[in-house]
Amino acid sequence: MSKLTKNQKLAAEKIEAGKSYTLAEAAALLKEITFTKFDASADIDVRLGVDPRKANQMVRGVVSLPHGTGKEVRVLVLCNPDVEAAAKEAGADYVGLDEYIEKIKGGWTDIDVIITQPQIMGKIGPLGRVLGPRGLMPNPKSGTVTPDVAKAVKEVKQGKIDFKVDKGGIVHTSIGKVSFSPEKIKENAVAFIQTLIKLKPAAAKGTYIKSIYLSSTMSKGIKVDTKSIDA
Repeated sequence: MSKLTKNQKLAAEKIEAGKSYTLAEAAALLKEITFTKFDASADIDVRLGVDPRKANQMVRGVVSLPHGTGKEVRVLVLCNPDVEAAAKEAGADYVGLDEYIEKIKGGWTDIDVIITQPQIMGKIGPLGRVLGPRGLMPNPKSGTVTPDVAKAVKEVKQGKIDFKVDKGGIVHTSIGKVSFSPEKIKENAVAFIQTLIKLKPAAAKGTYIKSIYLSSTMSKGIKVDTKSIDA
């Protein structure tokens, strides 16, 4: 077993074993236990009391984080020529159609989000093998297939994220950067958790929010008291 580094030891000493922290405490502590030379992501993991194998217990949604993600999101809009100007004005990094479809067929995926119009999906469908495994396939449920592509671009650029429960019943996502103030990390976390609560499936029984952990890109997880969501 490898030895802990000096910084890892310092981080471990700051987290009390077996303790659950309030969301405000965890957000502040996250900054104290992160020693990366780069601006690490602030991540949240929420274990839900659902069985994702059952269609009526699948949890998937979108949320606009009040303080954004802190990341520069590269957006490709695949659309008809009549809305290209609006998409560019909204902040899209790449706008077009056939030329980008050909680039993607050739393996190009140097983007974070693809937004398109409903009438274009017929052309994009065959790209599923390339886009699906990378989580880039546009989807109406995530708001990336829409008649109003300009609005969708603005929302993504301002901090709108989509999420989905995994096979283990956990929803994992980034809610900002460690450079954010503890207050901003906490407020982004609250917005995310409250969205999860609103999406609770009617078929889910028992405790819905089972556990919450905050962590940074390379830090240990900090257990959050699930009763402190508004604390």
